[in-house]
Amino acid sequence: MKIVLETKKLRKEYGSKDAIFKAIDNIDLKVYGGEFLGIMGPSGAGKTTLLNMLSTIDKPTSGKIYYEGKDIGNMKNRELSVFRRNNIGFIFQDFNLLDSMSVEDNIALPLALSKVNAKEIRSKVEKLSSFFGLKNQTKKYPYQLSGGQKQRVAAARALITSPSIVFADEPTGALDSKSSQELLQCLSKMNEEFNTTIIMVTHDAFSASYCKRILFIKDGKIHTRIDKDSSRKEFFKRIIDLLGSMGGGVDELF
Repeated sequence: MKIVLETKKLRKEYGSKDAIFKAIDNIDLKVYGGEFLGIMGPSGAGKTTLLNMLSTIDKPTSGKIYYEGKDIGNMKNRELSVFRRNNIGFIFQDFNLLDSMSVEDNIALPLALSKVNAKEIRSKVEKLSSFFGLKNQTKKYPYQLSGGQKQRVAAARALITSPSIVFADEPTGALDSKSSQELLQCLSKMNEEFNTTIIMVTHDAFSASYCKRILFIKDGKIHTRIDKDSSRKEFFKRIIDLLGSMGGGVDELF
């Protein structure tokens, strides 16, 4: 399988010499094309810090990040911005939609910024709005939608540039259980049908059970990894058991 993202001795430190906090401590990681990778761990373990560095939002203190063999640490700011726009999709917990723009315009925004022709934009918006069950919502505005619909708009927007990787930071955190399940089914379908590589940070075992592989982070390091080799129900049980063994109980971790 093709490696789309790789890190070598990735570190992120905060503070001064007298009081250095290692948020991420020498993480080596390989992500393969078409993966649905989950990142879990207790609060303060470094999950979001790791995601921010992998998605180019933040820079490491030391170490390397490679996208398809290319060291992004050597990119200038403008080059990195273009790279991010063309290769990375984001789904945030709070949606990050523009209330002054319609659903279709929110989905189309990344392509519009890249000056893609209108016909191609319309075609892609139509395809993705249909895929995410938003065909009847495209003329509405975000404030007219439910939380689940907003997050599906965000997912469609993340996918419209056909990115190398989609990063999702607690995408179900603001959703009820029904909306969460609908979004996770969409992400899983997106992964399967479009072969989209997804990296998702979550504290929720149910959400994590939709992933194909999970990294558990503790004290800034990879504590363990598990692969899905059975049903989602069995995978969910393994996740719960592992979370319990890491902290003596799920409630203590979160």
